[in-house]
Amino acid sequence: MFFSVIVPVFNRPDEVEELLLSLSKQTQKNFEIVIVEDGSTEKCDKVAEKYSDILKIKYLYKKNEKPAIARNHGAKHAEGDYFIFFDSDCIIPPEYFKTVNSVLAKNYTDAYGGPDAASPDFNNLQKAISYSMTSFFTTGGIRGSGEKLDKFYPRSFNMGISKKAYNKIGGFPETKMHPGEDMVFSIEILKHGFETQRIESAFVYHKRRNTLKTFFKQVYNFGKTRLIISKIYPETFKIFFWAPSIFTVGTLFLIISSFFCIYALLPVIIYVIIVFFDSLLKNKNTKTAFLSIITSFYQLFAYGTGFLLSFLKVNIFKKDEYNVLTKKIY
Repeated sequence: MFFSVIVPVFNRPDEVEELLLSLSKQTQKNFEIVIVEDGSTEKCDKVAEKYSDILKIKYLYKKNEKPAIARNHGAKHAEGDYFIFFDSDCIIPPEYFKTVNSVLAKNYTDAYGGPDAASPDFNNLQKAISYSMTSFFTTGGIRGSGEKLDKFYPRSFNMGISKKAYNKIGGFPETKMHPGEDMVFSIEILKHGFETQRIESAFVYHKRRNTLKTFFKQVYNFGKTRLIISKIYPETFKIFFWAPSIFTVGTLFLIISSFFCIYALLPVIIYVIIVFFDSLLKNKNTKTAFLSIITSFYQLFAYGTGFLLSFLKVNIFKKDEYNVLTKKIY
């Protein structure tokens, strides 16, 4: 197959440099790259030009309209019969396309997704954030691995879909919802009768946010849109989506209770110990393990708060946020 790699970009030329460098090192190069500059003021056109001699690159510039519309714009100019979507902050291991080719040749599906991981050269905070986004002891457990859930929903940081399936669905939903539009797209993939699979060995190194403030904001928005998606597609709702909100409220309750009984903190202390040693086992670094405690609380509190406040706004206070964000979903 010939693949079209589609990457939306907004003010991240340095990330695009790293992404293109990793793509230039692929052991199989049966792909083109479509970079969609989504209204950036810090453009990556010179970076794309730098790699144009060794990679087949199309560089497109458009006004800023969010990643979903940028991905659809890129798909219109793609020549491949299978589209692959990466985020600009991903680094692709050299065997990625060889792996995908091999798996699809043996077990073809019209869509797939792969996991994300921390590269050995990431700094300690990036590794801690990566741990918190993939760990069983945070919402990484909610995201699941396909084998644990009844259906697998690919996410746009590492997602592939056939041109046939993409065209039948109509592309990504062009809504104001972000993040979360990729989850809606994955739900529609399954609703249209296409099969998905998780290719465990087709992973990417995902840098994600590099400050705690931006990390909190990103995950808060994940929690907010997760509730809204469950309103649009009630059949996708799982009771454990409430777990981060329960964790958040419960932890605050235990902290307050500790002023009257110090033993109330025992469950929190146990959780801290579990996260520390689990991260230490995975990352082999004490500083990363300590930071993982902080990022895990950030991750659960952000997701839980976003989900809970969205629930209150939509169901209790009847805010129009739901209608505004979902206005153009198919």
